[in-house]
Amino acid sequence: MSYNFGRQTRKSALVRSLLVAAITLAYTFGTASSAAAQKVTSPTTSAKITPPAGNSAYLVGHALGTQGYVCLPKGTGASWTFNGARPEASLFEGLAGLDRQIITHFLSPNASPNQNAPNPLPFGNATWQSSIDSSKVWAKPIESIAAGSDPSCPNTGAIACLLLVSVGSQAGPTGGKLLTTTTFIQRLNTKGGSAPADDAGCSATTDVGHQLLVPYSADYYFFRGAE
Repeated sequence: MSYNFGRQTRKSALVRSLLVAAITLAYTFGTASSAAAQKVTSPTTSAKITPPAGNSAYLVGHALGTQGYVCLPKGTGASWTFNGARPEASLFEGLAGLDRQIITHFLSPNASPNQNAPNPLPFGNATWQSSIDSSKVWAKPIESIAAGSDPSCPNTGAIACLLLVSVGSQAGPTGGKLLTTTTFIQRLNTKGGSAPADDAGCSATTDVGHQLLVPYSADYYFFRGAE
């Protein structure tokens, strides 16, 4: 009796494991197919941050993250300064009524620079890595407009909207190439993320070295050339 019960328990556990694996696999492929099949209309933006003709948007993600600032000397006092080593964000897309992460944004060394990469390379470049196939694109800002100056960047007081050019890309460890065709990236519809006033914890030389993470949101549009 106990022997049969043990066999039944192990069988039930195996069925549950197979079911979880099947659901996970279906989710992974479903999300991958969704991200790859996005029908994206290239946004209307200021000419200054519009990619050159021949490039079209193929992927978009809504980002939630933080902008990093460090308190540095300024004159006889101190001032909050953007810390380029601390970009952090997760990019989401809506799928079946849920927000699912598709890309992670962070700083990392450029392992596969292209002709747009600076020489010498900095210690790290802004990076976007697919949550689906682990492909990467590195990019650097080339143009910006102030928040509140354009309908695509409407929130006065937020961080600037940007046009970035790809400076390198890399396939995922199993050959995934979702982001490797990226030529340009736009950061639009920014909200938040700006440095606080200098008197908010960064006004005297004794404040130098203090760091701060300021929440922000934005839409990132990924462009590629004509196929």
